[in-house]
Amino acid sequence: MFLEVLGSALLGFALAWAAAHRLADRLPVRVIVLATGALGGVFGALVTHGALGPGHFLATLIGAVAVAAVLLSLLIRPASRRLRRSAAV
Repeated sequence: MFLEVLGSALLGFALAWAAAHRLADRLPVRVIVLATGALGGVFGALVTHGALGPGHFLATLIGAVAVAAVLLSLLIRPASRRLRRSAAV
């Protein structure tokens, strides 16, 4: 169980780092993004482990990454508000 939690925290952190690097202009402060990714991974691992039971290491990590990705997607802000005009105007 300890390795599942540690692995899911590292995977969530890596996912958050990649998102913060790729979408820096659309995400809040990097510390919040990294913490959300790591905690989302741990929470996802605990929920998946509770649902599947012991012995499903890979499925637990997949569930952890999925929950971390969902939580990180909730942090994304809309793109900048530029005035967009249609071709008809």
